[in-house]
Amino acid sequence: MILLAALAALGACTPKNRELSGSYRNSAAPIYSTATLDEARLIGAWTQVGGFGAAECDPGGAEFTGQPGALGLTYHLCLSGRQTSAGGALTTTGPGRFTAPDLPGELWLLWVDTDARTLVFGTPSGAYGFVLNRGGALPADRARALRDILVWNGYDTDALTLW
Repeated sequence: MILLAALAALGACTPKNRELSGSYRNSAAPIYSTATLDEARLIGAWTQVGGFGAAECDPGGAEFTGQPGALGLTYHLCLSGRQTSAGGALTTTGPGRFTAPDLPGELWLLWVDTDARTLVFGTPSGAYGFVLNRGGALPADRARALRDILVWNGYDTDALTLW
């Protein structure tokens, strides 16, 4: 009972205003990138179907070009409530980890479904995160799975908008 009261008190202290806190994830939580990523599966056009703080702007999209080890990225995304666009080389910094043109910090691929139809990206800082999909609308089973992955990685899914 005391443990439940302590957890409730901690939850009440969690900042909900991201303009003040600057993060959509608990920085004390572990975060994992996809270690077995085949970069060739990223190549092509993707539609943004989710993001943190995304209720403030319209969804966008991204396109990966090139070849594994030499990928390019062009994007127009809603990130933390702001439309953000850029393009250029995507630098691989580790398994499922990248630096992208004009995006702060490392961009980690947290999850890709088995058939490479849905991608979930986040950052260790929790400053932003987004979901890309191809092949139509995001089905309910993948929406549930991506929420579970985000929670596992310390993200506050109450701040996640899925279109």
